[in-house]
Amino acid sequence: MGDNRTNVYIDREVTSIDEDKKDDILQNFDRFTNYLEDKMELGKKMGLNEDKLTKGAEKIADYLAKHEEPRTREEKLLQALWKVGDTDLQKGLARMLVRLVDEK
Repeated sequence: MGDNRTNVYIDREVTSIDEDKKDDILQNFDRFTNYLEDKMELGKKMGLNEDKLTKGAEKIADYLAKHEEPRTREEKLLQALWKVGDTDLQKGLARMLVRLVDEK
């Protein structure tokens, strides 16, 4: 899948989640990481490598930091780290999330 198609797909996925499902996903950190794990498995089946999965995690994290109030201590920490980081640090944090979920 080309980068533009991947970005469009990720953008559509992130912005189209209804409020009830979003609340369910963000209810606790385990549900959030389970959601990421499901999406990463789908991405791997589509042929996405770790760099593209990281880009997807960046988009999700950026969306959440800008549009959602953190609901858990872990989300508050992730949002605070995201907001103080520059682009390189945000990419590093997204990569760590991908690896964290990948090792579950």
